[in-house]
Amino acid sequence: MKRRHFITLLGGVAAAWPFAARAQQPAMPVIGFLDSRSPDALTDRLRGFRQGLKDTGYADGENVTIVYSWAEGQFDRLPVLAAELVRRQVAVIAA
Repeated sequence: MKRRHFITLLGGVAAAWPFAARAQQPAMPVIGFLDSRSPDALTDRLRGFRQGLKDTGYADGENVTIVYSWAEGQFDRLPVLAAELVRRQVAVIAA
C-alpha cells in the first residue's frame, strides 16, 4: 500500500468515526402509560408515577420517553389504545 493511499484511508476512517459512534448509541426507551380515565382525574397519581421513575434514575425527556394513552371513560377504546402501544414497541406498558 502506498503512503498516499494509506493517508487517504486513514482520513476517511477518521471522518466516518463520529457517525459510527453515534449509530451505536442505544435508542431512548419508551414507556407506554394506559388508563381508562382522563389525565385530569389522575393528577396526583401521575405526579407519583413520574417521581417514582425519577427516584430510580429515569426522567421523562432525558433518558426515557413516556407515551400517554387515555380512554376518557370509553372502555371499549382500551384494546385499541393498548394495541397502538404494542405497535410502537414500547419497553413496558403501565396501566
